[in-house]
Amino acid sequence: MSIQNDGSVNENSVEDIVSRYRPEVDKLLPYVRWLQDNAKSEVAQSYSNGDLKSMPFPVYDSNLLMFVKAAQNTNLIDRNYVYVYSRNHLNSAKDELMFIREAQIMDMDDLAGILSKYILTGMTKGTVWAEGVYNGVLFQVVSKMDELLNYWSSKA
Repeated sequence: MSIQNDGSVNENSVEDIVSRYRPEVDKLLPYVRWLQDNAKSEVAQSYSNGDLKSMPFPVYDSNLLMFVKAAQNTNLIDRNYVYVYSRNHLNSAKDELMFIREAQIMDMDDLAGILSKYILTGMTKGTVWAEGVYNGVLFQVVSKMDELLNYWSSKA
């Protein structure tokens, strides 16, 4: 992950984590309401033309695409998210949601790893972004990150 400490506070202290993550999470907050409202909703349709012999492909809600683009433009996306999953024994959306619910401020890297899995995997597997909205993981992970940052920034 390329979120770096600027040297003004102790590395990996609560203040450091808040200062590194706050600007990145703020980029995703405009989509939290939409993510919440669309949990358990289909946000992608499969398009195929019966006249043409082509493979069906997903057509996404424009808000989902804007969220994905915003996430891709943060420093939260980490290609090593696989280690987060193996270290925390995450195998399903249920495991992810349980981990998110119990996460603390020191788990911000792992929360970013869950976000990374959905954003990066969705670039090659057409249904993953929509699954992340439908199962509520994308809403929960962004909300939890914001909740932790708000709580700890008020303590600092």
